[in-house]
Amino acid sequence: MSPHMKFGIAGIIIGLILFIALPWQIPVIIIALAIAIPAIAYRMLDPSQRRRLRRARSRKQLGR
Repeated sequence: MSPHMKFGIAGIIIGLILFIALPWQIPVIIIALAIAIPAIAYRMLDPSQRRRLRRARSRKQLGR
């Protein structure tokens, strides 16, 4: 699991824990940011950078 995935999961868990202590709007914002930031960062890449990233991911999955 990549470090970015771990940060995203941690953000969602923290948001769920905060549901107990804070008004519902703040945890919802934290969870939305934990999901949106990696997606926005990926969309900001050039098409060539996205292709290179996909190739690197597929090599990892194939065990190369």
